[in-house]
Parts: sequence; structure tokens; C-alpha cells
Amino acid sequence: MQRFGMIIGVRPEYRDEYLTLHAAVWPEVEAALTQANIRNFTIFIRDDLLFGYYEYIGDDHAADQARIAGDPTTQRWWKATDPCQQRLPGTPDGAQWAPLSEVWHLD
Repeated sequence: MQRFGMIIGVRPEYRDEYLTLHAAVWPEVEAALTQANIRNFTIFIRDDLLFGYYEYIGDDHAADQARIAGDPTTQRWWKATDPCQQRLPGTPDGAQWAPLSEVWHLD
């Protein structure tokens, strides 16, 4: 199992919309994540900053991420959520969220 952390800004004028969307994530989006070996996915918010965390239980993270990106329902979900988000400086090209490096973990 691998752990992934990531951050992104939330646009203040879209904060309520973002929270409303995530109060009822589409079941098809959740299913796509589960089928792509994503577990324990959590998004936290503080002011205008979002922190995401998930655990990956598969063998090919890049292939599973590509499968999620190719899912038509997930693409529609991103069209609803992406305008609410603001990429942070230093986010890699082609990425929406900036990845974080794990520093410490306690089981």
C-alpha cells in the first residue's frame, strides 16, 4: 500500500459550491476510484487550502490514474469541480493538485 498526499487552493468565491459538491460525491465517481485501487480517500479544508490524502493498493499507479482520467463520469465531475480549485505555484505541468512528500508515518 502506498500513501499519497496533495494540496490545491479553493477559490473563495467557489468554496460553498465545492463543499456542496463534495457533500454528495457522485456514486459513479466513487466507484471509479475504488475500481482504480484507491482507498481511504479524504479531502480536508482549511481556509482556502485543500489537502487530499488516499491510499493506493494496486500495482500500477500510473495505469490506474489513467483509467480514472479516461472515465467519462469522472471527466464530467472534474468539469464541475476544477473551476472551484486554484492550482498552487510549483504544481507540475499537467497536474491539478500539487503532490506532497511523506515525511513521517505512524501505524
